[in-house]
Amino acid sequence: MSDARRAKASKASKTSKTSNNLSPAPAGGKRRLAAALALTGLTALMLTLAAAQPGAAKEHETPSRPHVYLLRGLMNIFSLGMDQLATKIAQRGIAASVHNHAEADAIVAQIAAQYRAGDRGPVILIGHSLGADAVMTMAQALNRDGVPVALVIPFDGTGSYVTPKNVACGLNLTQRNYAYMRSGAGFHGKLTNDNVSGDSGIDHFTIDKSPRLQTQALNSVLETAKSGACRPGGGNSAAAEPKEQSATPGGRAAAPRHQGLTRTPGIGRILSG
Repeated sequence: MSDARRAKASKASKTSKTSNNLSPAPAGGKRRLAAALALTGLTALMLTLAAAQPGAAKEHETPSRPHVYLLRGLMNIFSLGMDQLATKIAQRGIAASVHNHAEADAIVAQIAAQYRAGDRGPVILIGHSLGADAVMTMAQALNRDGVPVALVIPFDGTGSYVTPKNVACGLNLTQRNYAYMRSGAGFHGKLTNDNVSGDSGIDHFTIDKSPRLQTQALNSVLETAKSGACRPGGGNSAAAEPKEQSATPGGRAAAPRHQGLTRTPGIGRILSG
Protein backbone atom coordinates (compact mmCIF):
# COMPACT_ATOMS: atom_id res chain seq x y z
CA MET A 1 0.00 0.00 0.00
CA SER A 2 1.34 3.40 -0.89
CA ASP A 3 2.06 6.05 1.70
CA ALA A 4 -0.85 8.18 0.44
CA ARG A 5 -3.34 5.33 0.88
CA ARG A 6 -2.05 4.51 4.40
CA ALA A 7 -2.42 8.15 5.43
CA LYS A 8 -5.94 8.30 4.09
CA ALA A 9 -6.96 5.10 5.90
CA SER A 10 -5.51 6.35 9.22
CA LYS A 11 -7.45 9.60 8.93
CA ALA A 12 -10.69 7.75 8.27
CA SER A 13 -10.12 5.53 11.33
CA LYS A 14 -9.60 8.53 13.62
CA THR A 15 -12.75 10.21 12.29
CA SER A 16 -14.74 7.05 12.99
CA LYS A 17 -13.50 6.87 16.61
CA THR A 18 -14.33 10.52 17.17
CA SER A 19 -17.83 10.00 15.84
CA ASN A 20 -18.30 7.02 18.13
CA ASN A 21 -17.23 9.12 21.16
CA LEU A 22 -19.80 11.79 20.29
CA SER A 23 -22.71 9.38 19.83
CA PRO A 24 -25.83 9.98 22.02
CA ALA A 25 -25.99 8.40 25.50
CA PRO A 26 -27.94 5.17 25.78
CA ALA A 27 -31.67 5.42 26.72
CA GLY A 28 -31.01 3.97 30.21
CA GLY A 29 -28.61 6.81 30.99
CA LYS A 30 -31.22 9.40 30.09
CA ARG A 31 -33.74 7.81 32.43
CA ARG A 32 -31.27 7.76 35.31
CA LEU A 33 -30.41 11.43 34.74
CA ALA A 34 -34.10 12.44 34.66
CA ALA A 35 -34.81 10.50 37.86
CA ALA A 36 -31.90 12.17 39.63
CA LEU A 37 -33.08 15.63 38.59
CA ALA A 38 -36.65 14.87 39.71
CA LEU A 39 -35.45 13.62 43.10
CA THR A 40 -33.36 16.75 43.59
CA GLY A 41 -36.33 18.98 42.75
CA LEU A 42 -38.65 17.06 45.08
CA THR A 43 -36.17 17.32 47.95
CA ALA A 44 -35.83 21.07 47.45
CA LEU A 45 -39.61 21.46 47.40
CA MET A 46 -40.03 19.50 50.63
CA LEU A 47 -37.35 21.55 52.39
CA THR A 48 -39.05 24.77 51.26
CA LEU A 49 -42.44 23.64 52.55
CA ALA A 50 -40.98 22.53 55.88
CA ALA A 51 -39.29 25.88 56.36
CA ALA A 52 -42.46 27.79 55.52
CA GLN A 53 -44.84 25.70 57.64
CA PRO A 54 -44.25 27.41 61.07
CA GLY A 55 -44.80 30.82 59.52
CA ALA A 56 -47.98 29.68 57.84
CA ALA A 57 -49.28 28.27 61.12
CA LYS A 58 -48.67 31.59 62.85
CA GLU A 59 -50.57 33.44 60.13
CA HIS A 60 -53.67 31.31 60.77
CA GLU A 61 -53.31 31.29 64.55
CA THR A 62 -56.10 33.13 66.39
CA PRO A 63 -54.65 35.46 69.02
CA SER A 64 -55.91 35.03 72.58
CA ARG A 65 -57.73 38.18 73.64
CA PRO A 66 -59.59 39.04 76.86
CA HIS A 67 -63.33 38.49 77.02
CA VAL A 68 -65.69 39.97 79.60
CA TYR A 69 -68.87 38.06 80.45
CA LEU A 70 -71.53 40.19 82.18
CA LEU A 71 -74.52 38.51 83.85
CA ARG A 72 -77.81 40.20 84.67
CA GLY A 73 -79.99 39.30 87.62
CA LEU A 74 -83.67 38.49 87.98
CA MET A 75 -85.83 38.73 84.85
CA ASN A 76 -83.23 40.83 82.96
CA ILE A 77 -84.90 44.06 84.06
CA PHE A 78 -83.09 45.01 87.28
CA SER A 79 -79.52 44.80 85.98
CA LEU A 80 -79.35 47.11 82.99
CA GLY A 81 -76.18 48.58 84.42
CA MET A 82 -74.49 45.45 83.03
CA ASP A 83 -75.48 46.56 79.53
CA GLN A 84 -74.12 50.05 80.18
CA LEU A 85 -70.84 48.66 81.46
CA ALA A 86 -70.56 46.23 78.53
CA THR A 87 -70.88 49.15 76.11
CA LYS A 88 -68.10 51.07 77.87
CA ILE A 89 -65.85 48.02 77.82
CA ALA A 90 -66.51 47.33 74.13
CA GLN A 91 -65.70 50.97 73.32
CA ARG A 92 -62.21 50.28 74.71
CA GLY A 93 -61.72 47.48 72.20
CA ILE A 94 -62.38 44.58 74.58
CA ALA A 95 -64.88 41.85 73.76
CA ALA A 96 -67.88 41.95 76.10
CA SER A 97 -71.13 39.99 76.10
CA VAL A 98 -74.21 40.27 78.33
CA HIS A 99 -76.17 37.21 79.48
CA ASN A 100 -78.88 36.20 81.92
CA HIS A 101 -77.70 34.50 85.11
CA ALA A 102 -79.54 31.33 84.06
CA GLU A 103 -76.99 30.89 81.24
CA ALA A 104 -74.11 30.44 83.68
CA ASP A 105 -73.58 26.70 83.09
CA ALA A 106 -73.57 27.11 79.31
CA ILE A 107 -71.05 29.94 79.51
CA VAL A 108 -68.78 27.87 81.75
CA ALA A 109 -68.86 25.03 79.21
CA GLN A 110 -68.04 27.48 76.41
CA ILE A 111 -65.11 29.02 78.29
CA ALA A 112 -63.71 25.60 79.22
CA ALA A 113 -63.96 24.39 75.61
CA GLN A 114 -62.15 27.50 74.34
CA TYR A 115 -59.42 27.03 76.93
CA ARG A 116 -58.91 23.39 75.92
CA ALA A 117 -58.69 24.55 72.30
CA GLY A 118 -55.76 26.81 73.19
CA ASP A 119 -57.41 30.15 73.95
CA ARG A 120 -55.46 31.68 76.83
CA GLY A 121 -57.06 35.12 76.79
CA PRO A 122 -57.97 36.52 80.22
CA VAL A 123 -61.45 35.53 81.43
CA ILE A 124 -63.30 38.33 83.26
CA LEU A 125 -66.64 37.74 84.99
CA ILE A 126 -68.98 40.54 86.14
CA GLY A 127 -72.53 40.21 87.47
CA HIS A 128 -75.28 41.96 89.40
CA SER A 129 -77.63 40.49 92.01
CA LEU A 130 -78.30 36.87 91.00
CA GLY A 131 -75.78 37.52 88.25
CA ALA A 132 -73.23 38.36 90.96
CA ASP A 133 -73.97 35.05 92.66
CA ALA A 134 -73.62 33.36 89.28
CA VAL A 135 -70.15 34.72 88.51
CA MET A 136 -68.87 33.39 91.82
CA THR A 137 -70.24 29.90 91.19
CA MET A 138 -68.91 30.11 87.62
CA ALA A 139 -65.42 30.83 88.96
CA GLN A 140 -65.73 27.80 91.24
CA ALA A 141 -66.87 25.60 88.32
CA LEU A 142 -64.00 26.82 86.14
CA ASN A 143 -61.62 26.02 89.01
CA ARG A 144 -62.81 22.42 88.91
CA ASP A 145 -62.17 22.42 85.15
CA GLY A 146 -58.66 23.80 85.64
CA VAL A 147 -59.45 27.08 83.85
CA PRO A 148 -57.91 30.29 85.27
CA VAL A 149 -60.04 33.40 85.80
CA ALA A 150 -58.32 36.77 85.69
CA LEU A 151 -60.94 38.95 87.38
CA VAL A 152 -64.33 38.57 89.07
CA ILE A 153 -66.50 41.58 89.94
CA PRO A 154 -69.82 40.85 91.69
CA PHE A 155 -72.17 43.83 92.11
CA ASP A 156 -74.22 43.27 95.28
CA GLY A 157 -74.57 39.51 95.36
CA THR A 158 -77.15 38.03 97.71
CA GLY A 159 -74.67 36.20 99.94
CA SER A 160 -71.04 35.44 100.73
CA TYR A 161 -68.93 33.13 98.59
CA VAL A 162 -65.51 31.55 98.70
CA THR A 163 -63.12 32.83 96.05
CA PRO A 164 -61.35 29.80 94.50
CA LYS A 165 -57.64 29.52 93.83
CA ASN A 166 -57.95 29.90 90.04
CA VAL A 167 -59.04 33.55 90.45
CA ALA A 168 -56.27 36.14 90.24
CA CYS A 169 -58.28 39.18 91.37
CA GLY A 170 -61.68 39.74 92.94
CA LEU A 171 -63.48 43.05 93.46
CA ASN A 172 -66.70 42.70 95.45
CA LEU A 173 -68.95 45.76 95.30
CA THR A 174 -71.72 45.43 97.86
CA GLN A 175 -74.16 47.49 99.90
CA ARG A 176 -74.90 44.61 102.30
CA ASN A 177 -73.05 44.20 105.56
CA TYR A 178 -72.83 40.44 105.22
CA ALA A 179 -72.18 39.70 101.53
CA TYR A 180 -68.39 39.49 101.62
CA MET A 181 -66.18 37.30 99.46
CA ARG A 182 -63.60 35.18 101.27
CA SER A 183 -60.34 33.56 100.24
CA GLY A 184 -60.73 29.88 99.46
CA ALA A 185 -58.16 27.13 99.93
CA GLY A 186 -55.05 27.85 97.87
CA PHE A 187 -56.15 31.35 96.89
CA HIS A 188 -53.11 33.62 96.41
CA GLY A 189 -54.64 36.49 94.47
CA LYS A 190 -55.91 39.94 95.33
CA LEU A 191 -59.34 40.19 96.93
CA THR A 192 -61.14 43.45 97.79
CA ASN A 193 -64.54 43.83 99.48
CA ASP A 194 -65.82 47.37 98.92
CA ASN A 195 -68.88 48.01 101.11
CA VAL A 196 -70.75 51.10 99.89
CA SER A 197 -73.68 50.82 102.30
CA GLY A 198 -72.76 54.22 103.71
CA ASP A 199 -73.65 55.88 100.38
CA SER A 200 -77.31 56.90 100.66
CA GLY A 201 -77.63 57.18 96.88
CA ILE A 202 -76.85 53.51 96.29
CA ASP A 203 -79.18 50.57 96.84
CA HIS A 204 -79.61 47.15 95.29
CA PHE A 205 -81.36 48.55 92.22
CA THR A 206 -78.89 51.37 91.55
CA ILE A 207 -75.53 49.89 92.53
CA ASP A 208 -74.88 48.45 89.06
CA LYS A 209 -75.77 51.80 87.44
CA SER A 210 -73.61 53.97 89.73
CA PRO A 211 -71.20 55.95 87.49
CA ARG A 212 -68.55 55.82 90.21
CA LEU A 213 -68.73 52.06 90.65
CA GLN A 214 -68.94 51.44 86.92
CA THR A 215 -65.77 53.49 86.51
CA GLN A 216 -64.11 51.48 89.28
CA ALA A 217 -65.07 48.23 87.58
CA LEU A 218 -64.06 49.51 84.13
CA ASN A 219 -60.62 50.55 85.38
CA SER A 220 -60.11 47.10 86.88
CA VAL A 221 -61.06 45.49 83.57
CA LEU A 222 -58.70 47.72 81.58
CA GLU A 223 -55.84 47.11 83.98
CA THR A 224 -56.38 43.36 83.78
CA ALA A 225 -56.71 43.31 79.99
CA LYS A 226 -53.78 45.56 79.14
CA SER A 227 -51.20 45.40 81.89
CA GLY A 228 -51.67 41.80 82.96
CA ALA A 229 -51.78 42.85 86.63
CA CYS A 230 -54.57 40.41 87.41
CA ARG A 231 -53.44 37.29 85.61
CA PRO A 232 -53.13 33.88 87.23
CA GLY A 233 -49.47 33.50 88.15
CA GLY A 234 -48.87 37.13 87.26
CA GLY A 235 -47.15 38.17 90.45
CA ASN A 236 -49.90 37.97 93.07
CA SER A 237 -47.68 36.12 95.50
CA ALA A 238 -49.81 36.39 98.62
CA ALA A 239 -53.47 36.48 99.47
CA ALA A 240 -54.61 39.99 100.24
CA GLU A 241 -56.79 40.58 103.25
CA PRO A 242 -60.30 41.71 102.26
CA LYS A 243 -60.89 45.44 102.49
CA GLU A 244 -64.07 45.60 104.52
CA GLN A 245 -65.74 48.98 104.94
CA SER A 246 -68.69 48.26 107.18
CA ALA A 247 -71.32 50.69 108.39
CA THR A 248 -71.88 48.67 111.58
CA PRO A 249 -71.11 50.38 114.93
CA GLY A 250 -67.43 50.33 115.84
CA GLY A 251 -66.46 49.47 112.26
CA ARG A 252 -66.80 45.72 112.82
CA ALA A 253 -67.75 43.67 109.80
CA ALA A 254 -70.70 41.39 110.28
CA ALA A 255 -69.85 37.71 109.93
CA PRO A 256 -70.86 36.10 106.64
CA ARG A 257 -74.11 34.14 106.89
CA HIS A 258 -72.80 31.24 104.84
CA GLN A 259 -70.00 30.30 102.47
CA GLY A 260 -70.92 29.39 98.90
CA LEU A 261 -74.69 29.44 98.42
CA THR A 262 -76.09 26.23 97.06
CA ARG A 263 -79.70 27.36 96.68
CA THR A 264 -81.49 30.19 94.89
CA PRO A 265 -82.39 32.90 97.41
CA GLY A 266 -85.94 34.05 97.78
CA ILE A 267 -87.25 37.27 96.33
CA GLY A 268 -87.12 38.88 99.78
CA ARG A 269 -83.36 38.49 100.02
CA ILE A 270 -82.82 39.78 96.48
CA LEU A 271 -84.85 42.91 97.12
CA SER A 272 -83.58 43.61 100.62
CA GLY A 273 -80.82 46.13 101.05
